[in-house]
Amino acid sequence: MSVNSTLPLNDKKQIRAWCMYDWANSVYSLSITTAIFPIYYNAITSKGDGFINLFGYDFKNTALYSLTLSFSFLIVVFLSPLLSGIADSRGNKKMFMRFFCYLGSFACMMLALFNDEKNVWIGILGLMLANVGFAGSLVFYNAFLPEIATPDQQDKVRARGFTLGYIGSVLLLIVNLALIMAFPDDSWPPRISFLMVGVWWLGFGTYTFNNLKENNATTAPKEGVLLKGYREIAKVFIELKSQRPLSIFLLSFFIYNMAVQTVMLVASLFGKAEIKGVDGKPMEDSLLIVTILVIQLVAVAGAYLFSFLSKQFGNLQALLISLLIWILICVLAYFTYYSLQFVMLGMVVGLVMGGVQSLSRSTYSKMLPHHNDNASYFSFYDVCLNLGTVCGTFLFGWLDQLTGSMRISIIALSFMFVIGIVVLVILHQMIASQPQKFKDILARK
Repeated sequence: MSVNSTLPLNDKKQIRAWCMYDWANSVYSLSITTAIFPIYYNAITSKGDGFINLFGYDFKNTALYSLTLSFSFLIVVFLSPLLSGIADSRGNKKMFMRFFCYLGSFACMMLALFNDEKNVWIGILGLMLANVGFAGSLVFYNAFLPEIATPDQQDKVRARGFTLGYIGSVLLLIVNLALIMAFPDDSWPPRISFLMVGVWWLGFGTYTFNNLKENNATTAPKEGVLLKGYREIAKVFIELKSQRPLSIFLLSFFIYNMAVQTVMLVASLFGKAEIKGVDGKPMEDSLLIVTILVIQLVAVAGAYLFSFLSKQFGNLQALLISLLIWILICVLAYFTYYSLQFVMLGMVVGLVMGGVQSLSRSTYSKMLPHHNDNASYFSFYDVCLNLGTVCGTFLFGWLDQLTGSMRISIIALSFMFVIGIVVLVILHQMIASQPQKFKDILARK
């Protein structure tokens, strides 16, 4: 595909408009999936016996939450290649990006109507649609980057967007936390928070759509657009058979990422359902949200720490260190019952959370073959990431439903880290034992 660009690259106004979408949508991932909604959901659905009847089946409330996440990410897995093909066809990326943005933001506002066990379907449906909207809009958001920045500026622009998203999401979470702390016994502050997230996402997203120009000058063929993304994924899968180190790394990544993503998605739900304060009562919502904030702050330092470790010892060794710490986290979580223990454990989670994500992506990029089809390989990587999230959250929810204990589910996740480490060790020994054969990979470590 070739693009006859009619727009200036590295234009400050275009870059600002693009980055502002990160500011717009990052509030969803922090306030809805990570901090406030899981806590609120557990509070609403625990008023009875902790079981929810949905579609004629009785689900443990925490298991239903995990299974909902799993199903929503499954939708994302099937949609992403389709959307990638559409994005590559150009000409209508902003229209689709706007659709998914509005879908996600209105779904967040919809969550404000969820106020009782009897309408739990509103919370479940809202969470699922918001997750699809978030992931769907990101496909087109990422597709804009090559059109607004030259290759040497893309990492810088992406980092700027990430920074804006981080700052914006933390600021709104602090505002929402203040509201919840001011009225701790009322149900309306969290619901107002969901409304604020939706309005924030919609409002700042509209700024992006009004200022981000789309490049319509393209020679990309329009035929076969719907299947293009699936064909690229299949092509990468076939090519991986001749790239053993990369395929082994992806296997390890898929396995340990199942656990990483699940822990991050259910951490606050676990805290609300399983952790108690010193008085023996459930952990206070405000303290739980503060813990999530601490995790976010520590994660920044953790990313820099593991970046330093990777330079000192190599990417694979630094990844092994982070995964060993994740195993320790899972084991300690099983024996964590009180809020102070949970806060301290949260700081450790923050330390390795940013590190394992950045190290995984950078390790993968260093092991890619030398060609110009990196976009297809990163699409495959994202499919592995999301499919791992599907499997991890499903396993967690299924075990929670089967055993009635989230702690058993946490221990099961620790075995995912163990398997991931074993596969990584095999990869490390294979590369180290044949330095001449894998000299290109070693040179990029």
